[in-house]
Amino acid sequence: MSAKERRIILKNIDQHGYGNDIDTYLEHGGYEIWKKALQRKPEELREEVKRSGVRGRGGAGFPAGMKWSFLDFKSGKPVYLVCNADESEPGTFKDRQIIYKDPHQLIEGMLISAYAITAKLAFIYIRGEFPDGARILERAIEEARSKNFLGKDILGTGFSCEIHVHRGAGAYICGEETGLIESLEGKRPYPRIKPPYFPAALGLYMCPTIVNNVETLCNVKHIAEMGGEEYAKIGRPGNTGTRIWCVSGHVRKPGYYEFEGGALTLGELIYDICGGLHPGRKLKAVIPGGSSMKILRADERFKGTDREGNNFDFALEDLILDFDGIAVSGSLSGSGGIIVMDDTTDMVDALANVSAFYAHESCGQCTPCREGSLWLKKILHRMSHGQARLEDVDLLKSVADQIPGRTICALGEAAAWPVQSYVAKFRDEFIAKAENQAAGRTNGDGGISDRVQLV
Repeated sequence: MSAKERRIILKNIDQHGYGNDIDTYLEHGGYEIWKKALQRKPEELREEVKRSGVRGRGGAGFPAGMKWSFLDFKSGKPVYLVCNADESEPGTFKDRQIIYKDPHQLIEGMLISAYAITAKLAFIYIRGEFPDGARILERAIEEARSKNFLGKDILGTGFSCEIHVHRGAGAYICGEETGLIESLEGKRPYPRIKPPYFPAALGLYMCPTIVNNVETLCNVKHIAEMGGEEYAKIGRPGNTGTRIWCVSGHVRKPGYYEFEGGALTLGELIYDICGGLHPGRKLKAVIPGGSSMKILRADERFKGTDREGNNFDFALEDLILDFDGIAVSGSLSGSGGIIVMDDTTDMVDALANVSAFYAHESCGQCTPCREGSLWLKKILHRMSHGQARLEDVDLLKSVADQIPGRTICALGEAAAWPVQSYVAKFRDEFIAKAENQAAGRTNGDGGISDRVQLV
């Protein structure tokens, strides 16, 4: 743990002797906040979350309290709570740490959230590739039930709530909340059109539903403990609380780190916290929030405001690490997955890898995404396998530009944004590869073979 970290969610994780069983959790004050929350009115807790300003940690960054305020309590229908534990954004690995190492923190946060929104049934939708995580959660739920922290008439208060673990099949699209709901209902995970299918009104089984990320729900526990106003004092305005950042790629100390919102810059994270790059390497690019976010060049400059609100000309390394600080760059902090690339990285190969993933994960519901993501994959496959054509660089941009804004969910953007940004910011590298490969394929009469086809 770095001296600059402020661990709230990760406070106990990685401590010597701290296990993921209920006895250890109770020794560290577990479920005490839940007991106190049960003595309060649900609307009070909802107001605390709203005052805290906490934003969703799953990727969109939408204020959780505002999301809760959209619930239709007058419909007469049951209200449901769903924990999105489908963590599937490449470069992101924070939620699984909580699930594997501190599952009761998540359960306590979910119980407080369920009570606040009057939900008597909650689900944890967990990624299929986390079988051990699912087993750990199932065991933790049974442990909590044995202590009457969940189930019927919890601690004699009259409030009842059940939590069930639902394993997905490893589909990226299930990270989108309405696609997740469709899957939870046993259907193909086709995202729903919003409007009218906003989950707070028409969610699971067409009932009011809140879908929140693992980290977001854990924060609810701490908001209930310290109060919304106190929580809002942590971090910068609009970026309250702490954020867990996952750092991978070409750094000496990859890992997960928790800091107050805006407490450090991207450069401080890379060089001071993660030990910098490997010897003899230079920083080439950074993806700031998971592989779907727009890539940033190491030598870029940005215009925005600093911590004091003054206008400032930023270098990449000066970007403030929070939702708004990263947004200055034209990219987004997304799910908090920071991927660092040094000067050994081949950008064509890197993009080919990213595009193959999104083509595979497209649910196929929307034609621009279904067809466009596959075309991008095929073009980049031939570029990375020595079959590039001179027109491929412009063709990549043309295909990518026709996807965003034309799909039901944001997977279209997830497929297009990397292509748009890689090609725009490393265009010379793409052109050079296309020219070199085309020149190497000249046939006997000096012409360029036109027989190379999409694979």
